[in-house]
Amino acid sequence: MQDYVNTMKAPVTDATRRFVSKPHRMLIGGAWEEASDGGTLDVFDPATGQAFAKVPAGGKADIDRAVAAARKAFDGGDWALMRAVDRERLLMKLADLVEANAQELAELEALDNGKPVTVARFADVALVVDSLRYMAGWATKIGGETMQPSVPIIREREFWGFTRREPVGVVGAIIPWNFPLLMAAWKMGPALASGCTMVLKPAEETPLSALRLAELVQEAGYPAGVFNVVTGLGHTAGAALSSHPHIDKLAFTGSTEIGKLVGKAALDNMTRISLELGGKSPMIVLEDADVDAVATGAAHGIFFNSGQVCTAGSRLFVHKKKFDQVVEGLSNIAAGMKVGAGLDPDTQLGPLVSAVQQERVMGYIRSGFDEGARAAVGGEAGAGGGYFVKPTVLVDARDDMRVVREEIFGPVVVAMPYDDLDEVARRANDTPYGLAASIWSNDLTRVHRLIPRIKAGTVWVNCHTVLDNSMPFGGFKQSGIGREMGRAVFDQYTELKSVLMAL
Repeated sequence: MQDYVNTMKAPVTDATRRFVSKPHRMLIGGAWEEASDGGTLDVFDPATGQAFAKVPAGGKADIDRAVAAARKAFDGGDWALMRAVDRERLLMKLADLVEANAQELAELEALDNGKPVTVARFADVALVVDSLRYMAGWATKIGGETMQPSVPIIREREFWGFTRREPVGVVGAIIPWNFPLLMAAWKMGPALASGCTMVLKPAEETPLSALRLAELVQEAGYPAGVFNVVTGLGHTAGAALSSHPHIDKLAFTGSTEIGKLVGKAALDNMTRISLELGGKSPMIVLEDADVDAVATGAAHGIFFNSGQVCTAGSRLFVHKKKFDQVVEGLSNIAAGMKVGAGLDPDTQLGPLVSAVQQERVMGYIRSGFDEGARAAVGGEAGAGGGYFVKPTVLVDARDDMRVVREEIFGPVVVAMPYDDLDEVARRANDTPYGLAASIWSNDLTRVHRLIPRIKAGTVWVNCHTVLDNSMPFGGFKQSGIGREMGRAVFDQYTELKSVLMAL
């Protein structure tokens, strides 16, 4: 594996080469540890299918150690006594360190996940920095409110009431492989700002950026045990974290299928949960929309991150008057995209994360063909040894097809015409998911009439998958429970305590 790093032709920094080639350990209680049983996992480059690093294969014993370290840090010591302003400063320092090491982190994401390095640098890492700084500011602003109680059965006494928001405790975080560093930041920012401690379990496919982040946490000066990282498989380390009796709150991002299992395991211990799950997001194009803008926006909505996005606009509903024009414009963009390795600075569409994911996406495309859909463009796996799928636009689809109803999680969009707003609202909502949607139009009257009819946690207008830290993010229906980002996220990481005093 050392040879693989040394023979990489991509222009990566020396810092990336050094990090990739060194032995990797887990961070538990401020110390770098191997798995208790000595097991390891290979890490693969999705662009070549070759293993290039090893990380510990942590299991239940390692989760137990990490949770104990987090519990010790929460219950006593420097972290428990730290003032809110000092938590704010630590998060700001961590954000500065992430920013200073942005190119290395972007290269690790490109090598580990396959995404284009330019996207990782100017989207993923930039959003991480902004997220940490935004959440840092909330550390000194988390508070309760005062009340004027009127206790009906004790009229002769006067009372004073107030509420407190207190950190929920030890947080277990399980993050996916599509945005490894960003999803870690979405969890750790509000958790650490609130005064919680954390055990992070990154996806087995993409563990490296979490381990590098853990190094930066130490460099920032966080006390031992506040932030712990255990690498391992989902059905071992992830399952142990989900069902751990000493975890106070579990934060999970991933598929709806796995999220249900995680939620059931946590419920046995009455662990607080937040679940950010799958989606089948519609992009709705009204008849007045600009064709060129829609084609460009739809391409971003589905091909960004190779379609491995929970909010990917995988169902494109276009008014019949503009349907052929939009499909032609989108297909032309797809046909011209450069598909290649994430570390190639010219790549626009990288590989999927694994051979398993590549076969899953190709299986959906084949099922679409079998049920009568056809490809306006794409529909094939890419050449070479990596896990590539060409950007694909499917047409001639029906609403009952699997490619229309199920989350594909790849660069595949199904384009379908419609006649009127009533029809498109009904079809857009005809899904168990409700994470996001977008509406493309300059007719604000019709847009405002459509927004409340769409059952989704986020509705974008004339854009898609545009995120801001002040805006709560989460889903309706089977797209999840709870919200990330914004003021609302702190409801997930704090407990609300009422205090009533007789004066």
